[in-house]
Amino acid sequence: MSVPTTEPGLRERKKAATRLSLHEAALRLALEHGPDRITVEAIADDAGVSRRTFSNYFANKEEALFYGQHQRMREMAEMIRARPATEPAWQALTAAAAEFYSAQGDLDPEWTARTRLMRRHPSLAAAQMQTFAAMEREVAAEVAVRLGHSEDPSGVRATLMAATFLSALRVALSAWLLHPADSTYWEVASEALAEAGRGYTAR
Repeated sequence: MSVPTTEPGLRERKKAATRLSLHEAALRLALEHGPDRITVEAIADDAGVSRRTFSNYFANKEEALFYGQHQRMREMAEMIRARPATEPAWQALTAAAAEFYSAQGDLDPEWTARTRLMRRHPSLAAAQMQTFAAMEREVAAEVAVRLGHSEDPSGVRATLMAATFLSALRVALSAWLLHPADSTYWEVASEALAEAGRGYTAR
């Protein structure tokens, strides 16, 4: 008997819904009680699933908390990858960022509150750095393809460009969070990318 072709899609949608529900529960509880005071059991209970189900999706509460940020970074990485192959590396990065934030709209108040929460708790720093490190590797790999071995035989330039790109976005976020009413995040970020990219735009 043949298996319906729609079943894998339905299964994946259910998994994605459960993963998102756990992520949202983790963030909700962290905002209410602080990330240091929540447990995996509390997150699972809030999402209406078992502790075992939680473990099928996330290794720990930090992974659940940073899932949304990880997804946003993956979306941006895909946009970078989709840029024309002949486009210079830094131009591709900044164009992808512009496309990403145009599609997202400006950062919503809830996302801003969550970002402030993450920044107030040093215990989350290690998980946050792992997320950024993974994104940096993805961006560096794409940049390396665009530069080619002849221009960047050691891979140092690609890694440095990726780190500069992501650092500019993080610096812009820190600056924007101080005065969010004065401008949109992308206005600050585009200025930061223009400044950071001065050494790369000639390539």
